[in-house]
Amino acid sequence: MLALPDLCTVNSGRPRHLITAMITIALLLCAATETSARKLHSKNGTQAQPSTPVVEPESALVKTLVEIRNNRLDSALLEVNKVLASYPNFRLAHLIKGDLLLSRSRPLKELGEAPNAPREPVEDLREEARARLARYQRERPTDRVPKFLLKLNAEQKHALIVDTRQSTLYVFENRNGEPHYLADYYVTIGKNGVDKHKEGDKRTPLGVYHVTSNLPRAKLADLYGSGAYPISYPNEFDKREGRGGKGIWLHGTPSATFSRPPRASDGCVALTNQDLDVLGKSLQIGITPVIISEGIEWVKTEAVTALRKELLAEVEAWRKDWASLNTDAYLKHYAPGFTSGSQSLDEWKQQKRSVNAGKAWIKVALENVSVFLYPGRDDLAVVAFEQNYSSSNLSNQMRKRQYWLREKAGWRILYEGSA
Repeated sequence: MLALPDLCTVNSGRPRHLITAMITIALLLCAATETSARKLHSKNGTQAQPSTPVVEPESALVKTLVEIRNNRLDSALLEVNKVLASYPNFRLAHLIKGDLLLSRSRPLKELGEAPNAPREPVEDLREEARARLARYQRERPTDRVPKFLLKLNAEQKHALIVDTRQSTLYVFENRNGEPHYLADYYVTIGKNGVDKHKEGDKRTPLGVYHVTSNLPRAKLADLYGSGAYPISYPNEFDKREGRGGKGIWLHGTPSATFSRPPRASDGCVALTNQDLDVLGKSLQIGITPVIISEGIEWVKTEAVTALRKELLAEVEAWRKDWASLNTDAYLKHYAPGFTSGSQSLDEWKQQKRSVNAGKAWIKVALENVSVFLYPGRDDLAVVAFEQNYSSSNLSNQMRKRQYWLREKAGWRILYEGSA
């Protein structure tokens, strides 16, 4: 982190108010100062994989703010001009340049105080600066992991977590089923915040989703930048809760701008085009999980291990009871409010009793199991797996998803269906 100068120790030939203005800018914008350095290092402080991106515009802003810190304002202006020469659509850099020029003639109390400046766009840039500052100041625990990521399956090379409160998308790498921090990116969410309920509410949903497709730039309007990756909103739990709407994507930014304010989309999660291009190389269609949450609870790995074992034991008990043809024991794994498509619990029980009565034997094998806690819920987990089913008169394979609810009696299934 930059050692920003103490106002009491600044000594230069410039009037004190000009230095104060530059310190104000540096304090607001120092989020940019080491974002690249942060992305170049893993959580244990060693260099990360070569695929970890370096965001050159932010690196250039680092140099600008270092020059501001050292009271070399003319040099700072040269550095920010380099940024704008390469990225002329970086509006935040334009604002820094404007303040650097304006500070030569009069004191500035806050970022973007130029006369007759449009209020809303400037306030948007201030919000972006604040969000980047908060990202920079927040230290990631080196010995903790997100509580959501209980188990990644062998196919899931990466997992994404969007922290809407911190305007940050985290990328975790799957190492033998365990999540390891790889990189993070500044993101934009819906204009009206989170907790999407209906079409057009301009809110970003909260939940467990996955990437469903890849839409290239050529098929999109300029609003979506270099591409888009739709996600599986609404999921099965959203539908149970009466949440509607569609078209929630991870996408880029318009060609006229480098990045957008923290709340500026119609509900999608937007990244800079440079970041999306790098992130896109890690995304697997139909496989990569995307968890969107209002905040992240970081826990000791022991806590994740214990909860993972607890849930996997429940899933295994369900599998064994089903394979044993003990239908009563099998059906005890289902919660009172259970649904599967249009089937209620009573209808499900009736069907299973009828089907099992005609079986001489059943075998059930589960592979590629993943387990995620639902954001904002310690009592709800999403379990997905490949199910290989065979019996005396039928065999099939399918990808299945279950929602498990923790009740007083333990974990039971709230929803079950194909994935």
